[in-house]
Amino acid sequence: MAVILGIDVGTQSLKAVLLDTDRGCLFSGGAGYEILIPEIGYAEEEPESWWRALKEVLAKMKSSQPKEFDAIEVIGLSGQMHGLVALDSNNDPLIPSIIWVDQRSKSQVERINSAYSDTELAALLHNRVFTGFGFPSLLWIKEERPEVFERIHKVCCPKDYLRMKLTGGDIGTDMSDASSMTGFDLQNRRWSHEVLEKFGLSRELFPDCHESTEIAGCVSDSAARETGLGKGIRIVYGSGDLAALLLGCGIYKEGMSAVNIGTGANYNCYSKEDRYDKKLRMQEFCNAVDRSYALAGAILSGGLSLSWLKNKILNIESYADVDRLASEAAPGSDGVVFLPYLGGERAPHMDYNATGVFFGLQHMHDKRHLCRAVLEGVTFALKDAESLIEENGVSNHRVVACGGGARSPLWLQIQADIFEKEVVVTEMNEQAGLGACIIAGIGAGIFSSAQEGCESLVRYQERRYEPNSQNTDIYRYRYEIYRSLYPSLKNIMRRNTSK
Repeated sequence: MAVILGIDVGTQSLKAVLLDTDRGCLFSGGAGYEILIPEIGYAEEEPESWWRALKEVLAKMKSSQPKEFDAIEVIGLSGQMHGLVALDSNNDPLIPSIIWVDQRSKSQVERINSAYSDTELAALLHNRVFTGFGFPSLLWIKEERPEVFERIHKVCCPKDYLRMKLTGGDIGTDMSDASSMTGFDLQNRRWSHEVLEKFGLSRELFPDCHESTEIAGCVSDSAARETGLGKGIRIVYGSGDLAALLLGCGIYKEGMSAVNIGTGANYNCYSKEDRYDKKLRMQEFCNAVDRSYALAGAILSGGLSLSWLKNKILNIESYADVDRLASEAAPGSDGVVFLPYLGGERAPHMDYNATGVFFGLQHMHDKRHLCRAVLEGVTFALKDAESLIEENGVSNHRVVACGGGARSPLWLQIQADIFEKEVVVTEMNEQAGLGACIIAGIGAGIFSSAQEGCESLVRYQERRYEPNSQNTDIYRYRYEIYRSLYPSLKNIMRRNTSK
């Protein structure tokens, strides 16, 4: 038996998992914090709010499981990716953290992306650069807040700040989170100083990069006093939440994918080889284990599309009512097709001018068809991401569904029918926290490999969702119509949003 603590620094809350390798999850809890929006297009968080949330959750954990809390052997962390924490020489934040949904760096992103051809950018970074990512956010600080920039000693990602607070040691990061900032050479697993220095960003600003399972340090005296954790507990470097999510879904080799439908949504998988998309239509990051890669096709409005329909259009009281209405419409929504591009789109279009569309409306249609069309449209968008990943050489036979979309049996069946794959759901909801535990267990020698960690800890619900052949025929036809709509409307969308 071994007791492991997993910490996940999310966008709106911090969650922690206390895990016994024999008995499973002993405690799971969270504490929220505020996203600050001081100006339109800004999205910030106070790093100290993550620390307060951690102390709050650990106090609940210790009260609930005092014996096991005192027996923790190792700590793992995962966290929201892409964001930037700028620290002074005392490791104190100079400004609030600029998180992944921030859009203030549009001009910096345009300049970075225009400095290279797509072919050059793909070869150098394997990724297109977006607002809210650490590289352009740091460039924004340099150009717009030079007085702050001059005082920056190091930058890091959100979970790295918490690890520093726990160990009292130097700032460092892991390969997965570093690669998510996009100023990173994935092929050689190092910062792309050739690119960063082109824009006046010194290599001294960036922390050393480590493998996720490496031991970073131990709980310090001061952190032990503040948190109640035992002094000397080992802490691994941890990973970005995508890499942790894959492990928490039991994905340690090729053949399975994870579909996470939250506010946005993404289709993610493991790749043993470096398989970045030469056209930059999806993202590739370093993975947490085995020097492998995590491939991701992200869409911007997953669950957000459903909440928009529920709250702003139909004024429906609950998601259960949305499900009920959607279940009363036939597969294919009697010809209604929804493009879920409410805030632009990433994979595969990479187009911030894309807009949402209901297509095919007739007198016969009502709110039942709209509800089902949104579920289907979001899944079609994820099918686009799946197609990209398969085009780049990775095929999967099973989908592990997670996030809010995994709570709807109807949506799970729609996913099975559209992906034409078996869909399963894990017994544990906090996949990133569980993945952080697996990473920590490998680093501490509790598990010999990712395979052992996943097979020991990840369990799936008994119910499986298998494709219905009659529905898949309908969805193949509807998907082709869905795919034809964006190319036909692309220029009209751009004209419509330009004024």
